[in-house]
Amino acid sequence: MKITILGCGNMGLTYARAFLQYRKTTFEDLTLIAKDDKHAADLNLMKLGKVIVGTSPESLQCDVLILAVKPQDFVDVARSLKGKIPPETLVISILAGVKLDTLKEKLEHKYIVRAMPNMPAQFGMGITVYIPSSDANVHHLSTVENLLNTTGRTFMIENEDLMDGVTALSGSGPAYFYYIVKIMTETAKKMGFDESLANLLVMHTMHGAFHVMNNSDTELDKLISKVASKGGTTEAALKTMKDNKFDEIFATAILNAEKRSKELSELNGK
Repeated sequence: MKITILGCGNMGLTYARAFLQYRKTTFEDLTLIAKDDKHAADLNLMKLGKVIVGTSPESLQCDVLILAVKPQDFVDVARSLKGKIPPETLVISILAGVKLDTLKEKLEHKYIVRAMPNMPAQFGMGITVYIPSSDANVHHLSTVENLLNTTGRTFMIENEDLMDGVTALSGSGPAYFYYIVKIMTETAKKMGFDESLANLLVMHTMHGAFHVMNNSDTELDKLISKVASKGGTTEAALKTMKDNKFDEIFATAILNAEKRSKELSELNGK
């Protein structure tokens, strides 16, 4: 499969490595588009595929074009691509806040899939939600699954309005967990633990808690009650969180992430 990746940042390179690892393409059939000569030199050192600076007619002669540029760069990128993508090429866009109608209009192309991966994809543990354009067929959906499953799990939705929620939950979600881990670790250090032991305790606790949730049919409220004995230490901690409306603060934070995604959609749609 001939694949071109435009936007070789973290996610673009994650795809390049995963596609090669799982033999979805080869070095000769994978093209990485660099933004400038320095970027090209860095990409060449990685030996992942052919590297060129800027798009060219040859680089767009591919089965799949991955758009992984920053959303704020979309207007300029779209201007350089408009009407130049071969009709049968499948475009997979991972640009947050750029809707299918905008992509179709700005690129003058109809076979498009909009996807939202997340950071754990770098380690094959990601979750990617995607939605295809109305013109995409079964072959295109099969190609998307075949490629994106190399970085974790995929899930297709039919309501594009949910993509802002996907961005806020799974797209931004890892940062929420990192933030909580950081708070727990810093608090452990204040208790007197050295950094290595604090990290070990918190990381293993998070890892173990995930496995309990993943391997149990027990509802979350019941899992919480199993840890929080009446009158005990966990109950004291949870009461503090509830008294300070931690649940409302956290929910509002996620909703604000969704709101920002909607704002980006409106900006990129103009």
